[in-house]
Amino acid sequence: MTEGTRTGPVLVTGAAGFIGHAVAHRLLDRGERVIGVDIVDDYYDPALKEARLATLAGRDAFAFERADIADADRMRALVATAGVRRIVHLAAQAGVRYSLENPFAYQRSNLQGHLSILEASRHAPGFEHLVYASSSSVYGDRPMGGAGFTEDEPAGAPVSLYAATKRACELMSHSYAHLYRYSQTGLRFFTVYGPWGRPDMAIFGFAAKILSGDPIEIYGEGRMARDFTYIDDIVDGVIGALDHPPAPGGQRLLNIGSNDPVGLLDMVRSLERALGRDAVKVMRPMQPGDVTATYADVSALMELTGYRPRVRLDEGIDRFVAWYRDFHDM
Repeated sequence: MTEGTRTGPVLVTGAAGFIGHAVAHRLLDRGERVIGVDIVDDYYDPALKEARLATLAGRDAFAFERADIADADRMRALVATAGVRRIVHLAAQAGVRYSLENPFAYQRSNLQGHLSILEASRHAPGFEHLVYASSSSVYGDRPMGGAGFTEDEPAGAPVSLYAATKRACELMSHSYAHLYRYSQTGLRFFTVYGPWGRPDMAIFGFAAKILSGDPIEIYGEGRMARDFTYIDDIVDGVIGALDHPPAPGGQRLLNIGSNDPVGLLDMVRSLERALGRDAVKVMRPMQPGDVTATYADVSALMELTGYRPRVRLDEGIDRFVAWYRDFHDM
């Protein structure tokens, strides 16, 4: 999509979130108008979310709506009134383990919220493209062989409620694309990290504990591996997907990751190096809902958009640690 063909503002849900805040900045940097939506809940520290929003607040082309995406009437009115034709829908209740404690939060935010955005999209005049966040967790606990997970693999055996809601969102989107003939892209995110990240994610949480001298719990006895992907690379993929919609009525699923899984203990060693401190490690068994490994085959996204992850884990962790020390005035 070229500069001259962009139409109307882009709605970014989850704009106070880690990925949403970064996507909003990138869209603004290239001259887009952006409407951000977020409820700013207390799943993790709202002060971090407010700090992210503060970086967007002074930008002339940014407007913010503090709203619940599950409020279907409000979302439909907002999209129609603002002339929104493209949406990047990233708002969701995240976290695998949290879904064991608060299952109904996932019903409202992930299922009802996604349906609300689908309804708002299908009623919007001239609507062009909905890009929404799915998750690598939909693949279940698939043994990792020599190749990455591909989008055509079965995704019918989720091992957490979070994963089940994300797969349900994909199926709802498929039906809406078919029924109402508008373009949708679901992005199956793998593990994202970097500055402004989520405190419930491993790299952020481990950094805080290592610096405070508290022990870190390593689940799966250290055997787990994750496809860690730096935030700037993720944003490249999100924007690339937004700019390449499928044909009207098409619903496409794409992996977005680094295509380079790293063992959890290797990640910890990289973090120890960047922090200049050793971690006190406590080995724990696998937790309910966890998967052993994630590994993204991103060839489809590469072919479509030219996506190429560039930031290696050591470099990305160095950038994260520099941000963390600055943010916490350390």
